[in-house]
Amino acid sequence: MQINSSNSTSLIGQIQEKQNNLFEKLASGKKVNSALDDASAQQIIDRLTSEVEGNRQAINNVYDGISVAQVAEGGLGSINDDVNRIRELTLQSGSGVLSSGDRRAIQSEITQLQENISQTIEQTNFAGKPLLSENGSLEFQSGSSPGQSISVNTQDVAAQLNDVLSIDITSGTSIEDALGATDAAIETLGSARGDLGATQNRFESAARSLTQTNVNTAEARSRIQDLDFAQAVSQQASNDVLGQAALSVQVQANQQQSQVLSLLS
Repeated sequence: MQINSSNSTSLIGQIQEKQNNLFEKLASGKKVNSALDDASAQQIIDRLTSEVEGNRQAINNVYDGISVAQVAEGGLGSINDDVNRIRELTLQSGSGVLSSGDRRAIQSEITQLQENISQTIEQTNFAGKPLLSENGSLEFQSGSSPGQSISVNTQDVAAQLNDVLSIDITSGTSIEDALGATDAAIETLGSARGDLGATQNRFESAARSLTQTNVNTAEARSRIQDLDFAQAVSQQASNDVLGQAALSVQVQANQQQSQVLSLLS
């Protein structure tokens, strides 16, 4: 039986190529490292990777939105506490047994609370964005596709609380007017806090949905891209056996060629 040396050499080359490919896959942990491995699979992997990265950034955006809503709601909560205290002091000033000095002391505390409110409005910002001193909205992309966004509304709270900020029980503001101003302010603040609470719920729902979507998308990509190590190791062992067999064939072919040359000489 004659053994074709060129065929055995070609077989060794093919086996070596498979081994190199397996080594690359084992090193990277991926069965598809480039379009050369599987063009259609690589295209799907690229699309899924884009979705995964897009969803990951959208999740970050959503948590930024939650933080903004929490900061704004916290500012409104602090203002609400101060307004309630102003209302309590207004009621206290209605006692007929108080002297003018007592009322001045009460107004001094009211003035301090009014200054606290103004300071809270001014200082309630997020990343330099005013949340309680301007009417508008901040948009947050909450998905990897166009049209997926959630907005946080900002408000000019000072304008809505102007009557509260101008209460002065020592210079003509009646108790009725002061109570009416504080009650209206509390209602306005409650409504704004309710809106922010609903916005936070939207963000939290979006975060849960995005997180689950990203897990599913990453798993789908993994099934296409990631290497089955057990299968790869089995293939490597099989190639090792084939490689040894091909080398044996090559050795026999070389021996046969040597014998033929010896006879011719």
